[in-house]
Amino acid sequence: MWDPQQYALFASHRGRPFADLLARVGAGQPSLVVDLGCGDGPLTLSLTPRWPGARVVGLDSSPQMLDAARALDADGRVEWVEVRVEDWDPAALGQPVDVLVTNAALQWVPGHLDLLPRWVDALADDGWFAMQVPSNFDAPSHALMREVAARHARADDLLPVLHRAAAVAAPAEYLGALASLGLDADVWQTTYEHVLDPEGAQRSPVLEWVRGTGLRPVLDVLTDDAERAAFLDDYAATLDAAYPRQPWGVVLGFTRTFAVGHRPPRA
Repeated sequence: MWDPQQYALFASHRGRPFADLLARVGAGQPSLVVDLGCGDGPLTLSLTPRWPGARVVGLDSSPQMLDAARALDADGRVEWVEVRVEDWDPAALGQPVDVLVTNAALQWVPGHLDLLPRWVDALADDGWFAMQVPSNFDAPSHALMREVAARHARADDLLPVLHRAAAVAAPAEYLGALASLGLDADVWQTTYEHVLDPEGAQRSPVLEWVRGTGLRPVLDVLTDDAERAAFLDDYAATLDAAYPRQPWGVVLGFTRTFAVGHRPPRA
């Protein structure tokens, strides 16, 4: 279950990688723009003023996120479609895709490299593919999550779901995958130093951050209140030590991998 309100707590920080990714997409007047894993909608809606003549489609597997997206889209500028990434068939759109973007979604899809040929094959001539995935699974926020899970009473249930969530390849693998499919590839990593909660209003800002994303598999397993509280109390204490509050806030270092591929126009 996704919680759009929790996810939106850090909307400005989460939106910056999307803007950095799209800055490398050089499409001029695309006819069809697809956001695969659109979430709660504001980033997808930001594509409509950039390409006002385009048909924009937002795809996501979460009905909660799509409900939030539709509520934001008062003018009906975007087609919102519920579908799992693994099941999506680009042919259902009825036309080639000029821009296909997927932002902070593929880390939830083991084996997503195997899906790239299908998506690239759906690109129009002169089309663009752009993706971004978190690459911080060895950061304290996630390493400590696994450590706390390992000593929890439900460790046998927690550890498998946490390991499944880390389905991200190395940058060179994304570059090789896109280049081998005939795209001009541009791949890079950026580490953001996010300053969280400068006002001091949150007990544990990093905990609140991961509640909206990486901690979801744990919360889905721990439906018992006592079991969940035991985990969160232990985890919050370890996060306090790893991410101490500074006078300016709590700093969360976050590395992300970006990959953009362009299909060269035919002569």
